[in-house]
Amino acid sequence: MNFNIDSKALVKTNFSTPNTSSLTAKQTVEANIARIGFAQTLAQLQTRQTVNSSTILNPQVPSVAVKEGDTLTGIVKNQMQALGKPVSHNEAARLAQDIARANGLSNPDRIFPGQRLNLAALRPDTLTTQAKLANAQTALTMNAAAQPKALSVMRQAPNHLSADHPVLQKTLERAVAKGFIPAEDRHKVFDKIVNMSRTYQFAPDDFARLTLMESDGMNPKATNNRCHGIIQFCDGPDRGAASAGFGSNPKAILGHSVLEQLDMVSKYFDETGLRNGGPTSLDDLYLTVLTPAARREKAPDARLNIAGTQAQHLYVNRDKTAPITRNSIMQGLYQNALERLGKHDSSMLAQNTASAANGLTTPGNALSRAQALRMGAYLNPDYVR
Repeated sequence: MNFNIDSKALVKTNFSTPNTSSLTAKQTVEANIARIGFAQTLAQLQTRQTVNSSTILNPQVPSVAVKEGDTLTGIVKNQMQALGKPVSHNEAARLAQDIARANGLSNPDRIFPGQRLNLAALRPDTLTTQAKLANAQTALTMNAAAQPKALSVMRQAPNHLSADHPVLQKTLERAVAKGFIPAEDRHKVFDKIVNMSRTYQFAPDDFARLTLMESDGMNPKATNNRCHGIIQFCDGPDRGAASAGFGSNPKAILGHSVLEQLDMVSKYFDETGLRNGGPTSLDDLYLTVLTPAARREKAPDARLNIAGTQAQHLYVNRDKTAPITRNSIMQGLYQNALERLGKHDSSMLAQNTASAANGLTTPGNALSRAQALRMGAYLNPDYVR
């Protein structure tokens, strides 16, 4: 299922006072959204000097203007070569993901001529503290000065410090609606996951994607009779429940809340060496849960040695006779999140429409066009590692 938000259905193009300048600007932006899609509009807006511009951020923040034929990986290779630090294609691809996150791009493969990209993530050691703070305040919409410990994390994975984490937020909203998490625990769960992301250097949204695959989005009672809980702790030697303290009785995990199971996840991540592994990409995070030994294979399209039958999304082209690769894991996790959260939004929309027809107000009615479009960007099914 390839779910795409129909931006034309979300955008209202008629305004009661169209002569005002602010509404005219809105009409222009919304017309662009309807014509070429939200992700491309965002990228085009980045060509303006008010976004990701070294002169606006700070003269010391490195940046580059995209030229015809450029790719993000190619730009990274050229920049690292110029710095006297040539990198392999795979390493350039990983660094390209960091650049994409720092510039608010949901898809590293979608850059456009004239677009200016902030390259601070490639040269963290050459930036002054002032430049780092200016970059953090502008690109990450947060006050880095108020969180001095955040700078080392920001260099490796700026998205960890974003104030939003929309996929995680939407996953938690869905988990509350399904009864997986008590409403009063939602913010505690959010805070605990964000804190974990800083410790183990993964993106909070990636952890949400992981749980959407493993437990339908943080269902603490998810089980297949051998593996249990939000990341499916198993009774075997790999995804061992033993590391969480339940080696003799794995099913006892099902009696614990999401908050309690997150503490077990931290113990498991410590045992599998995630704390000292550096920035953790989505594929490495998922392999840590699925088969930690498979992390040794770094090639993005190489067959991974993963035993047993896995979810169809994880195979190349969703073909269970095909191999599982790092790339297929990335694509599968993004697509699975798109489908599950998309179905939830559709269900909520239908419920809210019925309520509105009856003159009732529900919390879901507060979902704005902007929120829906933002979710569309973060759940981009065209994402390629």
